[in-house]
Formats: sequence, structure tokens, C-alpha cells
Amino acid sequence: MNLIEFQNVSFAYGTQPVLHDLSVKIEANSFWTIIGPNGSGKSTFLGLLSNILHPQKGMVLLENTPVSQYSGPSLASKIALVRQEFIPVYGFSVFQTVLMGRFNYSKGLLFESEGDRQAAKDALEATDTLDLADRSISHLSGGERQRVFVARALAQETPILLLDEPTSHLDLKHQVKIFDLLKQMQMQKGKTIVLVSHDVNLACQYTDNVLLLDRGQKAFFGTPAEIMGSGRIESVFQVTGFHGTIGKGGFFMPLGRLSKDKSP
Repeated sequence: MNLIEFQNVSFAYGTQPVLHDLSVKIEANSFWTIIGPNGSGKSTFLGLLSNILHPQKGMVLLENTPVSQYSGPSLASKIALVRQEFIPVYGFSVFQTVLMGRFNYSKGLLFESEGDRQAAKDALEATDTLDLADRSISHLSGGERQRVFVARALAQETPILLLDEPTSHLDLKHQVKIFDLLKQMQMQKGKTIVLVSHDVNLACQYTDNVLLLDRGQKAFFGTPAEIMGSGRIESVFQVTGFHGTIGKGGFFMPLGRLSKDKSP
């Protein structure tokens, strides 16, 4: 079943086009990674899907209904979004910040339920941030804050997770842990995950499908193996490099003109 569908979607910031006539279908319980150069429309794709942005042309559908027709609470019960750039919620602790992901379940109550508190605790444990629960969100490192905001999205308990560069501030250990966690959410809880990443090699070890954007157009979409071996990465990113294989997957190492292993 197609859970998400972009139908001939175009979007521009002022006179600057970003997405042009983009059509793509995303099935339920799948893991998609969106890659592409800076300015190719990756974050815009997530903004349109979460109804923060609105297409100038075409339609974005969620369960065959335009996302623009969902109320705020209704959409929040379907989609949780982790932004690439965020402003820390000053004055709140980490635990309180994660509890904000439970707002849609409060039904107007002033205080969280025990179920809300347990969901927040579980999310903190899953993201290795439970030991930060009592600290102010404004006193954390960028990587720690990123994991807390992933925890808030998990606490929201939605069937769809949208993540914009969720590992950009993380060390290697936590990069892998976040991807392991997201894959576990897909496999065990049937979540649909749409993730923007510049780490093509790491993302392709976990994702089912890759959408490669090139200046707002759908350059290609397919499996990681298909995109790694197609030559499209070199073409879209305008780089040369080395293709290799690790286990069942491939990798691509870009090589600049002065890199050690650049062929003469």
C-alpha cells in the first residue's frame, strides 16, 4: 500500500525553484533515504510532507488524503519530524523536552499521565540519553541535543518518522546506534522512515530505497545497490571516486584531485 505519494509536486522559494514536477510513492513499513547535493530539495521534501510547506503545483498525499486536509493534531498522530536545525527549548529539562512529544495524547489535560512518562523514559533509554534526563536542554552538546530530539520523536509514537540529518552532530558510536534503532523501529514496530542524509555509505547499509534528488528533480530512485552501481552519484554530485563492496552492500569513496589515492 502506498502510504505517501508526491504527485507532480513543484515548489520554489520566491523565484528560486527547488522541486520540479516530482512524483514518488512510498510504501508503508519501508525505510527511505533522500540524498542529493546542497540545495537539491531534500529538507524541502520533508517540509512538504509534514505540511510545513505547501506545493505551488501538484499534491502531497498521506493515506490517499492531501496532507493539507489534516488538522494539526491529526497529522501529529501520523508523523513525527526531527529537524536538521533546531532551537533548544530554553528553561526545560531533557525529560520535559521529550514529554512534549506526548502533547497529542494529553487530550487537554494539564499533567502528563504515567503512560506518557513511561513512553518518554523508554525513548530516552533507546537513544542513550536517560542519564541526561534532569539536565537543561540548553546545556547539552549538539550531538546530545540531537539524540534528545530523536527521543522526542520516538515518544510521539507515530507510524511515520521523518528525520533531517539525524546523525550530523553525532560521533561514530551514536551514528550507528541511531541507525540501528531506526531499523529496529521499522522491523519490529512497522514504522515508515524517511531520512535525509549526506552519509550515503552509512545510510545505504540500512535503507530499503534511495531517492536521489538533483536540483529538485527526481534523478533516480531504487535500491542502495542500484544507486551505488549506476554512476549516478558521480554524475549528480559531480565527483569521481572509488566503488567497493562490504558484505551485501556497496560503498563509494569520493576522491579529490589532491587525495592520496587519486589515480594520476
